[in-house]
Amino acid sequence: MIQINVMAVIVAGVVAWVIGALWYSSLLFGKQWMQLANLKDTKPNPATFIVGLLTYIVMAYVLAHVLGAYNSTTVMAGLQGGFWTWLGFVATITLGSVLYEQKPLALYILNNAYNLISFLVMGVILAVWK
Repeated sequence: MIQINVMAVIVAGVVAWVIGALWYSSLLFGKQWMQLANLKDTKPNPATFIVGLLTYIVMAYVLAHVLGAYNSTTVMAGLQGGFWTWLGFVATITLGSVLYEQKPLALYILNNAYNLISFLVMGVILAVWK
């Protein structure tokens, strides 16, 4: 049975969420993201942030299972697990927004650069925190 470190899962999810908060803020890529996504400058409902945080905790929990199944306990193993999980599931499924919804490729790249960084960071946290 795979042992999951719940505290590591929570921290990994929170860290990924914080990276997203910075990534999509006006400090980094918020203006470009809003333009590419054709969004108005409105403030989201606070529930959006809570649900977003919960989704990252769920992702970290699932990634912890993947890493645990391969007994990943090093930084390199965490990076590899994060990368392959991102590539196999996130990068591929979100490509549909470009292909079928005719979203800009630049939006896909911007979003998936964040997703990749998040999965790499979560992978490292989950692999080394035992």
